[in-house]
Amino acid sequence: MRCLLAVPLLLFCAVVRAVVPAADFVTREVTLDVGGGTLRGTELAPAAVAAAGKELARVPVVVLHPGSGPTDRNGNSVALPGANDSLKMLAEGLAARGIASVRYDKRLIAASVSPQWTEADVRFDDYINDAVAWIRQLKTDPRFSKVVMVGHSEGAQIAAGACRRGATDGCVEIAGIGRSVDQVLDEQLKPHLSPELFAQHRRIVTSLKEGKLADAVPPELMMLYRPSVQPYLISSLRHDPLAAIAALTMPVLIVQGTSDLQVKVADAQALARAQPSARLVIVDGMNHLLKMVGDDQALQVASYRSNALPVAPQLLDAVAGFVQGL
Repeated sequence: MRCLLAVPLLLFCAVVRAVVPAADFVTREVTLDVGGGTLRGTELAPAAVAAAGKELARVPVVVLHPGSGPTDRNGNSVALPGANDSLKMLAEGLAARGIASVRYDKRLIAASVSPQWTEADVRFDDYINDAVAWIRQLKTDPRFSKVVMVGHSEGAQIAAGACRRGATDGCVEIAGIGRSVDQVLDEQLKPHLSPELFAQHRRIVTSLKEGKLADAVPPELMMLYRPSVQPYLISSLRHDPLAAIAALTMPVLIVQGTSDLQVKVADAQALARAQPSARLVIVDGMNHLLKMVGDDQALQVASYRSNALPVAPQLLDAVAGFVQGL
């Protein structure tokens, strides 16, 4: 089965040992039935709250949403040559700081494949609805004191929509765009396409923005604009990341790395202007996969192929501090 591939921005959705939590934690598989299918994920919780029903201290829980395309619960993608484990490491780092988490495979991705769902049926709003369902389930769990959603890349915009509807206690956007998807596509594709192909790209995007399927897609653009993914793109183009974050009334954290090749610091600054009460954290040297690479191109490349690099400790500190301070 083909996996949903939204936009190229979110494809990219001395060896240092990976972060290992210092505190004891318990991992268990979790499921959620939504829209005719089942989402599957992983709960990571401090051992002190792992057993439901016991009179134990409650802890905050974070819902982690991955980026676009075939990106799974751990932050890995079949479109990339190796496992980077960025979201898995983030969950482990939060567990070490006493914060539980649930991270899950989106519908049609990895373990959340279901015969009831096809690529042509998936919409951006389905991802928001799924996230809201996880939030509401966790809000009824007596083990958890607060529910916060953390979205990475395309997941940042999904998080904003889900946080508003699910009334979370906090919302975190990591490497989220502060422009429309078509603007990002223009920026990323123009240097790599001939003038003729770029004109075809613009024709297709114009049609999708008008809510109409585009025909005569050139073979070179078929992976991005294949007919089965066009309905998803139409639904995605209707969402404005600035309007989404501006509508939030709970505390908001925005985190962006300076070495991110897909999303710019200017995007984070635009999000912060749209939500002036948000806390903005810029992590010098962090890339799109949440790893510290600085200006080292070899490390930049390696971060996409291996889980040898840990996630940025500044990111962990920022997210944990935000959650614990709610």
